[in-house]
Amino acid sequence: MPRYCVIGAGAAGVSALQQLRQRGHEVDCFEKTDRVGGHWHTDYDALHLITSRDMTTFEDFPMPADYPHFPRRDQVRAYIESYARHHGLYEIIRFGTAVTSVEPVEAPEGSGDARTGAYGWRVTTSAGDDEIYDGVLVANGHLWDPKIPDVPGEFTGKTIHSGSYRNVSDLEGDRILVVGAGNSGCDLAVDVAQHRLDADIVIRHGSWFQPKTYFGVPRQQVPFLADFSPSEQDLINRLMSRLSLGEWNAYPGMPEPEGATLAEGYAVVNDLLLYWIHHGRITIRPAIDRFDGRTVHFTDGTARDYDTVLWATGFNARLPFLDDDLFRWVGGVPVRYAGGIVAEAAEKLYFIGLIAPRGPQIPVYGIQAKIVAKMIEMHEQAGAQGAPLAGYLASLQEPETGIDVVRDRWLSQMADTERLLAAYALSSGDSTPSLQPV
Repeated sequence: MPRYCVIGAGAAGVSALQQLRQRGHEVDCFEKTDRVGGHWHTDYDALHLITSRDMTTFEDFPMPADYPHFPRRDQVRAYIESYARHHGLYEIIRFGTAVTSVEPVEAPEGSGDARTGAYGWRVTTSAGDDEIYDGVLVANGHLWDPKIPDVPGEFTGKTIHSGSYRNVSDLEGDRILVVGAGNSGCDLAVDVAQHRLDADIVIRHGSWFQPKTYFGVPRQQVPFLADFSPSEQDLINRLMSRLSLGEWNAYPGMPEPEGATLAEGYAVVNDLLLYWIHHGRITIRPAIDRFDGRTVHFTDGTARDYDTVLWATGFNARLPFLDDDLFRWVGGVPVRYAGGIVAEAAEKLYFIGLIAPRGPQIPVYGIQAKIVAKMIEMHEQAGAQGAPLAGYLASLQEPETGIDVVRDRWLSQMADTERLLAAYALSSGDSTPSLQPV
């Protein structure tokens, strides 16, 4: 019977594991830590969901009704753990077992089949496992390898990345510079300010700031918005945000948003940063020019001394158990198709969660895993060599090279993938299904 491997037991991994198990597949899951939930165990203490409780759920498994609209980190962690317990996944996951290598199985001699992974993948682990699987679902996450920019000079105070930060007890002194103004960076600046420390934040690019609620309702659940198209919702959200938060130039030092719409620019769901700017607890700074001891020089010619620099500059997407040469990389991310699921040159290898469409993340993993289940079925029907799905999709879709993507675009990619897989299935009676647009 074909066997499959899931790497990682975070929210993406357990979702993929359950989707395959409920379809009767034999699946092994390896998790290098001793727990389910991934980064939700180690994120900063002040973290809350920026999407609502009722929208950020696994399929047919709502969050507890007594959770607040925006659950805190430990509640989300407990929810993911309860999903795994409910479905009996703890008995299947191999904890404390890191995957050290995933290599494509070579095609039989004389087959003439050069497709990478067409005959499965050999998986080795830190526990000494060495197994061949018919397919591998990579769900190791993309929020664990800190990205820190190279800045001229040396900062002699304390530096810490958001991936290691838990709370203000990790900081030294009371003059803190937060570098980065995405959702996490804004959260951390607010955390510093609310503990009455002196917080500056580097904002290099203008963003569209959005509140978490309108009319006391989570913004994704405002009823009348569902009656409008995505582009109309974009306009309405910008107008409502202008009413509640004002224009960018109402906040000293704030750069103008890049892009004419939310979809075209950066979007941040945080109004507390703006609150503390108006209360003088947070000051906006431009990009860093250089370090000189504890002095930070900025590109506008100003300088200031700090005790701690808190990097909120994101993470590298890494696949340490896979040879980087297996894929084409653009901007530090492997080129993918099918809404971020498949690489253009690798069959039977699937990425779950290596994309973050704006909005609720947990449902994304189940949607991706369902598509993977369809691909697995098509591979199994095609025999030991599988079907040429990666090449088929790559020939008909635009490549995906991002992680933070607009959700409407991603949903269109997924719908297009469904359509192309259905068309392939209809033509599968041919020895070489058509690669022409359908």
